[in-house]
Parts: sequence; C-alpha cells; structure tokens
Amino acid sequence: MSGPDPLRHQVLELAAVVEDTRRTATTPLAELPAFRRALRHPEICGTAGALALNAGLLRELSDKSKQAAPDICRPEEVLPQLRDFLLANGFRPDKRDCLSIVMAGKNVATFDLLFLRQLPGWGTLVKAEPATLDPAVFYLNWHKDSRLPTMLICQARAGDPTPHVAHEALADALEVVRLLRPFYEHPVYKAVSSEQGAGSD
Repeated sequence: MSGPDPLRHQVLELAAVVEDTRRTATTPLAELPAFRRALRHPEICGTAGALALNAGLLRELSDKSKQAAPDICRPEEVLPQLRDFLLANGFRPDKRDCLSIVMAGKNVATFDLLFLRQLPGWGTLVKAEPATLDPAVFYLNWHKDSRLPTMLICQARAGDPTPHVAHEALADALEVVRLLRPFYEHPVYKAVSSEQGAGSD
C-alpha cells in the first residue's frame, strides 16, 4: 500500500498463493499456484515511509518499457484477473457468482482487507470469508507476549536463523504459507481433540 489510510492511499501490489492444505502441504513453495500484479494508478498518494518501502515497485511501475507487462494492470483490472486465476485453480462461485476465499496473512483482517474493499469488484467478483488466518496466532507466547508477534518474531520462533520480511506481496504470501504449514496437523490440536472426545456423552 502507498500508506495506512484505505480511503486515501492505494494498493500498489496484490499477490495470492493457492494452498490446498489437504493436497499441497508438501509441494515446494515455488511450485504453488501464484498470482501477482502491480497496480498502475494515474496518480499515487502516499506517505514518505510507505513510498520509500515500495521504491523498487514504484520504479517498476514507472518503467516505460514495462507498459504492456502481463503482471502490471490498472486497479479496475486486478480483481477480474484474480478471479480468473482462482477459477483456474479450483475455486467455485457462490449463488451470486462471487468467489468467497479464506484469506491468510499477517494483519490481513485488520489492514489488507480494508484496502481490498476499495478495489472495483470486491464483494461481487471476489470476497473474503468472515474468518481469516494470521500466522501470528500460532506463534503467540501466552506467557511473554502482550500483543501478537510480528512476522520477524514468528520467523525466529519457527527456527529461522536470519528472520527477514521482504515487503513484497508474493514473497510475503509465500512466507505466510511456510509459517502456517507446521500447524496443519499440530499435536496440540490432536491432544485437545482427544481430550474433548474422551469427555463427550
């Protein structure tokens, strides 16, 4: 994003990775179906910090040799293209012909979704399921943390020797999948399920 205000600032890049937890949990991350678009706006409004963080992306968007690049589009084109990608990867529309997806990401519910809702076609072409996944919940230390851990802390707790956040949409999406994978069959979940089952009537 070009800044923190969804009513004033803009989505500069959108990426998605499709992860079928029942079938692709062992698929190398680089082989997962992936979608990435940089959004070319007529004019960009942003904060100095956000624009500096996205300097490489802004150079890409201003490169005249990439005017017809397939991974660059206008804001009104991105959701129809995302919808086509999702349809090609097994998603099915609801009765209103809208694709409803379970979204996972760091702060996706409290930040990203506020911006996605401003894109033309959100809620009619594509929408998010009410519940979202933030990997921070799985790396929360209930005895030490006073807030959900950052992506860097999640990476460190996952055993990464050099935690790093790319601040690039596709790389960050892949990192979210990587952080979630150890918990698809988490032993604590199995233990809780067994205890609940043992005490049921």
